[in-house]
Amino acid sequence: MFVTLLVVNFLLAFAVSFIVAWLFRAPINRILERLVTEDLFVAWAKYIVFAIYVVGISGGVRVWDLEKYITPPTQGSAIVLLTQDRWVLELYRTVIGTLQGIAWMLLLFFVFALIAYVIVKGLELRRQVKGGGSFTEHAE
Repeated sequence: MFVTLLVVNFLLAFAVSFIVAWLFRAPINRILERLVTEDLFVAWAKYIVFAIYVVGISGGVRVWDLEKYITPPTQGSAIVLLTQDRWVLELYRTVIGTLQGIAWMLLLFFVFALIAYVIVKGLELRRQVKGGGSFTEHAE
């Protein structure tokens, strides 16, 4: 029963991570396209999607919490039984843990992307000022 719970938790965490990666693929791609060159953008986009899966699955499948179903907590006490109510609770914890881990990872990504965007925008403005004005003035 424990192995089944572990496999179901893994599959559920993978499915939730897949959905989140699919939902955030376009925004991540747009941000990275703006910040880095095309050859780097593809690699970074793949890495961010990979990170979503790793963080989501590791946050959702909490092996140390599941050990209570195979190991007695103290000497002389019984192992916790896997009832239907515990299954529902564990599956709920898996979804919440997966989403929580991914949310923190994406928050960090977007904060650093915002900082990088401000730096890139500042450098572009500095180039415009040093160049003597906007690009439309040079075209006329």
